[in-house]
Amino acid sequence: MSASSSPSSSNVEGMQQVLFVEVGFGSDQHGQDATKAAIKACRSAIEWNSLPSINQIVPGGYDGMKVRVQLAVPVDAKDIDTEAVKKVFPYGQLLPIEIQRGGMRASSGIALPAMGDKNDDWIIAVAAVTVGW
Repeated sequence: MSASSSPSSSNVEGMQQVLFVEVGFGSDQHGQDATKAAIKACRSAIEWNSLPSINQIVPGGYDGMKVRVQLAVPVDAKDIDTEAVKKVFPYGQLLPIEIQRGGMRASSGIALPAMGDKNDDWIIAVAAVTVGW
């Protein structure tokens, strides 16, 4: 969409209108837990937002609000506990979480078995959270 055109609908399946998209990233430095990194990425995407006008903007208010979560993680999608990720979002109808290969697996420079490390991998996840109706 060009800067001069006005939004009329959404190209997000299951969402009629997009209000905004926020992004965030999260990591798990010790323990190599991609779900922890994904949860942190989702929190990062939404933690600086307040939605006080949702009841006036969205048909049906908070109950009518839809939330799309897209995650990029450096592990297989089956290794992400999506039920744990869903708990990050306090209201709205959560669309199916979309997981794709991405993020990063970097070296933390040290493996600390006492902190649950299997190796020195630092797991980094990226999240895009779309809100609309």
